[in-house]
Amino acid sequence: MQLRFFVPITAFAVLAAALAFGLTLNPREIPSALIGQTIPDFELTALKGRERGFGSADLRQGDVVLVNVFASWCRPCRQEHPLFMDLAQTGDIKIYGINYKDDPDAAAQWLATFGDPYRRVGADLDGRSSINWGVYGVPETFVVDGSGQILYKRVSVVTPKVMREEILPVIERARLAGQEVSR
Repeated sequence: MQLRFFVPITAFAVLAAALAFGLTLNPREIPSALIGQTIPDFELTALKGRERGFGSADLRQGDVVLVNVFASWCRPCRQEHPLFMDLAQTGDIKIYGINYKDDPDAAAQWLATFGDPYRRVGADLDGRSSINWGVYGVPETFVVDGSGQILYKRVSVVTPKVMREEILPVIERARLAGQEVSR
């Protein structure tokens, strides 16, 4: 008779503990299996109006870089875009773009209207390369070291606070580590 009451109470307690733990997690922090891994091999065609596309070889040039996945139809991408424009103007870090499942004309017009902070942009028309990067949607931003290792991933809008408190410290640590290795 007591076992009949014990099983549902135990099941309820386990479920309540799991839900309580879930409430402590940050929904903006989506873990990436690719952190610490080498970037996937990819080669994207040039965005309309550009001569060269963008591929994995561009990210293995020895510099710590940002890779931003964006689309013209993405409203949050418009929010973070001025921040990337400001960063590109300083010349402190190279920014590359992956244009995700976008109309080529719309993507070219978007960059012509809002500015183009990217050294190179590749058109990922079918989304296959983005899937290999572990992209859930747009915008997403990655920090990649000079050997092509993914150090950081941001899902959602990059704000000035995120840039200052999360992304720039990762870049600085990666640059310092790169200097130590080259000595």
